Amino acid sequence: MSFPWAKQYEPTNPVAKFFDEKLPLPRLVYNAVGAGYPVPRNLSYMWNFGVLAGFCLVLQIVTGVVLAMHYAANDAVAFNSVEHIMRDVNWGWAMRYAHANGASAFFVVIYLHIFRGFFYSSYKAPREMIWLIGVVIFLLMMATAFMGYVLPWGQMSFWGAKVITGLFGAIPLVGESLQVWLLGGYAPDNAALNRFFSLHFLLPFVIAGCVILHIWALHIPGSSNPTGVEVKSESDTVPFHPYYTAKDGFGLGVFLLIYCAFVFFMPNALGHPDNYIPANPLSTPAHIVPEWYFWPFYAILRAFTFDFILPAKLWGVLAMFAAILVWFFLPWLDKSPVRSGSYRPLFRIFFWVLVVDMLILFWLGGAAAEEPYVMFSQLATAYYFLHFLVILPIISSIEKPKPLPFSITEAVLGSDEKSVLKNKSEPTA
Repeated sequence: MSFPWAKQYEPTNPVAKFFDEKLPLPRLVYNAVGAGYPVPRNLSYMWNFGVLAGFCLVLQIVTGVVLAMHYAANDAVAFNSVEHIMRDVNWGWAMRYAHANGASAFFVVIYLHIFRGFFYSSYKAPREMIWLIGVVIFLLMMATAFMGYVLPWGQMSFWGAKVITGLFGAIPLVGESLQVWLLGGYAPDNAALNRFFSLHFLLPFVIAGCVILHIWALHIPGSSNPTGVEVKSESDTVPFHPYYTAKDGFGLGVFLLIYCAFVFFMPNALGHPDNYIPANPLSTPAHIVPEWYFWPFYAILRAFTFDFILPAKLWGVLAMFAAILVWFFLPWLDKSPVRSGSYRPLFRIFFWVLVVDMLILFWLGGAAAEEPYVMFSQLATAYYFLHFLVILPIISSIEKPKPLPFSITEAVLGSDEKSVLKNKSEPTA
């Protein structure tokens, strides 16, 4: 977004002037994350999660590249190569635990980022493209994380790969051929491990490219804010640096304290003990579960237990993918002119019901596939789709929102007569 009051980059050093003319990278950085990028003055710590997600991505790429130098993508030695990293490589244990817990940290941050977007309607115009690219990033993260979970080649890795790739077999006509093509055979083996390792190494760089597009799309309309009111004047904004670099720095410090507590004091708390047993195709684990960040969608998959026109397994696969794909349509499902949930009392109630429903799905995804958990999964799944496809459109049509502040300045400082008069003279966004 072009702000006429934004501070312009003016290099004074001859070397800086040369680079600004030939390769204006300093200008790009200055305008993207420096004093040349004004942002709403009322951003809360809920807006820290974008920066934290970027940090997690860099962390995963760096630790992943180091681990790839020592990992062997061969089903005969993959498990032992992971043990070699843990025991024999200098600081290998730290790299492995940092990478494994970094994946969990990445998903925690992304889930919070997404639900902040739900509450503040970050998917509404003019920010639809930012939201759509964000959903693509989430899908790529899910694929990357699944392939990474297979690489240690423990019991849960092998059987998780067998169960998840087996879902494609439910697709009519082409399902079995697609499953064989994905695995390179009829069961997870050396061919599948090589495929997953290659894609697991490649996809983070694809994610990084999508993140650049995500940030680019963000800079066109500018950042949203807790009021949902668009920027109207210079008084509504502050430079990104130093105000939000300091705020993001504090958030990053808190994040690192929690993250390091897991890495150094409870590194296996979020993993599964069966994955420290070498993969054995002849011994099925008593309870096959994916990593915790897949649990809500795994619960939705298992909620379909009977055939109705289509096989139950196919219904489960369709519902699992639809649970994420429905997010693509949020800009058009929610027609309310008000963005922020702070000014939408009815929407706010159902938002928290959705949060509770999602937490229940998390719990059910990690539970055994037996009653009463299956029945609870069916109820929670029904509400999940009901919220997005029925409740949200109805609320946006019938709800009477609270009055919005005239400007961001008024929301922050109160009804200051001078600032309000100044803002009223400005054209509305």
